[in-house]
Amino acid sequence: MTRPPHLPALRRVGHKGAPAAEPGNTPASFEAALAFGVDMIEFDVLRAPDGRVVLAHDFEDAAGREPMTLAEGLDLLAGEAYADVELDVDLKLPGYEREVVEELRSRGLTERALVCSTWPESLYRLGQLAPGLRRGWSLPRARRDWTRVPLVSLAALAYLRLLRAWLPRRAARMPRERRCEAVVAHHLLIGPRLVAAVRGAGGLLYAWTVDEADQIATLDALGVDGVITNDPRLFAARPH
Repeated sequence: MTRPPHLPALRRVGHKGAPAAEPGNTPASFEAALAFGVDMIEFDVLRAPDGRVVLAHDFEDAAGREPMTLAEGLDLLAGEAYADVELDVDLKLPGYEREVVEELRSRGLTERALVCSTWPESLYRLGQLAPGLRRGWSLPRARRDWTRVPLVSLAALAYLRLLRAWLPRRAARMPRERRCEAVVAHHLLIGPRLVAAVRGAGGLLYAWTVDEADQIATLDALGVDGVITNDPRLFAARPH
C-alpha cells in the first residue's frame, strides 16, 4: 500500500522531541528530533504546582527533574535551527491558554503552531484569544497510553473499539463547526471511516503515538496527515 498520490507528504512528528534517543521535553530531545529530520516537534505544556508553565507531561514528570519553562522552550524553538519545524503544543490541562498564546505570539510562532488539548473548553478559549490559531482536538483523554500497560491493556483496547465506532461522526463535527482544525487521535482509533470523516469536514488528522515502522506505513497509506512517534528514526525505516 502507498500513500494516495493527491495528498501532501506525511508530516513526521517527534513526540516530546525524540525520547527514544534523549529524555523527552528537553533541549537534547528536540535537537535529536531535528537531526532525525522531523517536520514538527510535539511538546507538553503544564502549569506546575509552583505556578510556572513548564514543558512536562504530568506533575510527576515536572517534579522529577528541572523542566524548561514555556518561555525557555519557545526561545529555543524560535531559534534559527528550528525555523523550518512546526510546533505541536499539547496543553495537558485547561487554565493557562492565555499564557501559551501570549508566549507564542511574542515570538512570532503562532503561524507555525498547532495547539492541542483533550478539553473542548480549552479549544474554545484558544479560538477566542487567537482567531486563526490552529487547534487540535486530542483523544481519548488519558494520562498515559493504557494499551501499553499489561494489567489494563485489554480493557483499554475494548474501550478504544467502542470509541472507534462512535468517533467519525463526532470528529467530523469539530472542524465543520470550527471548533478545531485538526483531530489528534490514538492510532488504534484510526480507520478509513475516520480519515474520510475528518477530511470531508476540512480537518487534518494526526495519529499518536506510533512506534512501529509498519504501523507508520499503514497510516501513511490510509492518508493521515501526520504521525507522532517517540522515535523519528522510524520514518526512514518504514516499508515502502
